[in-house]
Amino acid sequence: MRLPYELQLGWRYTRAGRATRRNGFISFISGVSMLGIALGVAALIIVLSVMNGFQKEVRDRMLGVVSHIEILSRDGQALQDIDQIMAAARKNPEVVGAAPFINTQALIARGEDMKGAIIRGIDPKLEPEVTDTNGIAAGGTFDKLVPGQFGIVLGIELARSMFVQPGDQVTLVAPGGQVTPAGVVPRLKQFTVVGTFDSGHYEYDSALAMIHEEDAAKVFRLEGPTGIRLKLKDLNEARDIADQLAVTLPGQFLIRDWTRQNKTWFAAVQVEKRMMFIILTLIVAVAAFNLVSTLVMTVTDKRADIAILRTLGSSPRSIMGIFVVQGAMVGVIGTGIGLLLGLGIAYNIDVIVPFLERLFHASFLPKDIYLISKMPSDPQRSDIMPIAIISLVLSFLATLYPSWRASRVNPAEALRYE
Repeated sequence: MRLPYELQLGWRYTRAGRATRRNGFISFISGVSMLGIALGVAALIIVLSVMNGFQKEVRDRMLGVVSHIEILSRDGQALQDIDQIMAAARKNPEVVGAAPFINTQALIARGEDMKGAIIRGIDPKLEPEVTDTNGIAAGGTFDKLVPGQFGIVLGIELARSMFVQPGDQVTLVAPGGQVTPAGVVPRLKQFTVVGTFDSGHYEYDSALAMIHEEDAAKVFRLEGPTGIRLKLKDLNEARDIADQLAVTLPGQFLIRDWTRQNKTWFAAVQVEKRMMFIILTLIVAVAAFNLVSTLVMTVTDKRADIAILRTLGSSPRSIMGIFVVQGAMVGVIGTGIGLLLGLGIAYNIDVIVPFLERLFHASFLPKDIYLISKMPSDPQRSDIMPIAIISLVLSFLATLYPSWRASRVNPAEALRYE
């Protein structure tokens, strides 16, 4: 099948053409525009993929200790019929795990050191359903929490700040002291450190401690667990599932998902990602609008060809189509190269970055500073598709003015000096 002559001429003008100095310069400018589009698209894909990777890594580490969904009593007291509530929650097909817990605050003291901490009472048998216990602690650490023995597992940073290690004794100071004839006396209980956990998130590693739920109920004078932690198949559906559970669960509860618990942090990440997208899109815009100068120079160089085509019966619309095709070809090829380059680097960044570190004898992510030591990358279709579309649209818009100018060439004036 024969292609329309607009496509044939547009593709011919996109290539080098005659070996003249002017044509060579025009082809060079066209190649620079194509390369600029490719580099801009690749930079957008790489940066957004790395940002997605960092967000995923931090989120996964955070959710090692934070619940996907929490069901809490509105008065802060123990939940009634907790087994019935857990069974009702498990009926939702998206819920894959449930475990009761007690959440409160207290002081942990050792000698003269005293730290405020969040105390979480857990059931070691059910906790693996909602927490990757092996991922944040040595195997069997939480199994050492035996009711009545008053063992405690500390966050790694909390343990370091208090200079304690497994086997040491710490004193837990519960809020709400005990009234005696001598006045209000704080309630104290000595616990044995049976292990530590490392979630990779400083906020929790420095302020969270876990004990058995029965020990927590005794120390804090509660009748039972004050909440239920749920784990979902897809953590991104947490908000919708929380809304569903608010309707289906019997009784009145406070239900919150992980996105609401860490709303400020995730909002900041989204704003940063959006701003990076806008800033890097300007690179693509600059490269795309270089097409304007390239096409204007091409139109000037091809005035005689345009005049001959007009004399042979080509319409202004056909002339405009030729140069739209030329600019669109540059945009399509540049975008395609950028996609291949960006995705190639994004999917192999775990190989490329270590190579660069060895080459330059540098460490881009020191283990003692950052949460992670490897450069993460998570290319997502929701980012890649808009990047490609924006690049193509900007390239197309850049062709409109030069193409319109070509369609306005007067054949008689163009051929006067030929």
